[in-house]
Amino acid sequence: MTTPLESKEMREIGIFTDTRDILAHARKDAERRGIDDWFICDIDAHHMESVSWADIVTYIEDPVLRDQAVRFQKERVGSPPYGLNADLGLRYQDVGGRIPHQLDIKEKIDDTSVHRDVTLTRRAIEAMCLNYMIVFPTPMLQLGMHPQHEMEVALGRAYTKWLIERILSADDRIKTFAYLPFNTPKEAERMVKEFADKPGVIGFCVTSARYKPVHHNDYMRLYAMLEECGKPIAFHAGYHWQDPSLMTMNRFLGMHALGFAWCNIVHLTNWVLNGIPERFPRLKSIWVESGLAWVPFLMQRLDDQYLMRTSEAPQLKRLPSEYMNTNCWYTSQPMEATHLKALECTFEMIKAETQLLWASDWPHFDFDIPSVMARLPFLSEQGKRNILGLNAARVFNLPITEKRRADARPVAVG
Repeated sequence: MTTPLESKEMREIGIFTDTRDILAHARKDAERRGIDDWFICDIDAHHMESVSWADIVTYIEDPVLRDQAVRFQKERVGSPPYGLNADLGLRYQDVGGRIPHQLDIKEKIDDTSVHRDVTLTRRAIEAMCLNYMIVFPTPMLQLGMHPQHEMEVALGRAYTKWLIERILSADDRIKTFAYLPFNTPKEAERMVKEFADKPGVIGFCVTSARYKPVHHNDYMRLYAMLEECGKPIAFHAGYHWQDPSLMTMNRFLGMHALGFAWCNIVHLTNWVLNGIPERFPRLKSIWVESGLAWVPFLMQRLDDQYLMRTSEAPQLKRLPSEYMNTNCWYTSQPMEATHLKALECTFEMIKAETQLLWASDWPHFDFDIPSVMARLPFLSEQGKRNILGLNAARVFNLPITEKRRADARPVAVG
């Protein structure tokens, strides 16, 4: 016997489809599972900042770069945005146009009192019954591999200023990790000094696709500043198909599967084995958008090797795995759920009930809704509440607020 939802014909989703229609089932599922009134925080969602690039580049501080950028955006049609190094021609997430909302979002927006991205984010927040949504850029996640380090600084600062002024100030439910130009440590320190106390900034983000080692001495002052101000550092995974090892992949599927985990595997290995959690015990590190299956592997691998070669990691006072499940936090998306017992073991090893933060990765092709966590049979209700929002409230000192519907309207369930 089919339910009313199952018996209706699914409408085609395109680039003009309203977010609230795409996510209509998310709200209904949350209501059906009784989690619509829970405190829920989305730790990783995205917007397409390149759509607003003509506005963002006006925030570039260097007058020569700013003039070049403004002229570029005005006079060149159909070109990639000024200064960005994202490999737009190799982005296959929309699977040849079969997942069009990944390709572009051109839904109708009537409210001109706020920026378009505010309205779109509000729609996603309300459709998924969220209290907060942490927003990341998209093409800019490639900036860690930019050949011009000064451009990473200029664009990172311009974007952050624009985001705070135009997006975060419009709705206190929208938060961000401010961009750190990690290739230039002194400029990263300047970002912390200037933006740590800005409304809506709950931490700082390093784009993980890069070759700069996280344990270099040049970063110690940065980590001390973050620890002192109480703001976490997040390593947001990405891919870089030009990496020599990933260049052997001839399928986007394989490169995407490995690339998003590989950069964080490398950084977290260096982070732990070089004693960063011992040197900065109050600094919270968050590992974003790598899934979870790699974490137990790395725990076991590092523990095994450390026990045979402890002299090579003299700063450590505990097993690597013990730092990884007490000093580190992980975001859930994309949660590998094809083997439920393996997932349960993963949750146990990483101490998910205190160290895991739910994330949607909306609007990307593999996004998750809150019920992916709520329906796990091995989690207690308290564990589900922790992962969906209460852990985030503790990590980021977020007030536990009531939900509100600022953009409510009847949704079309296909």
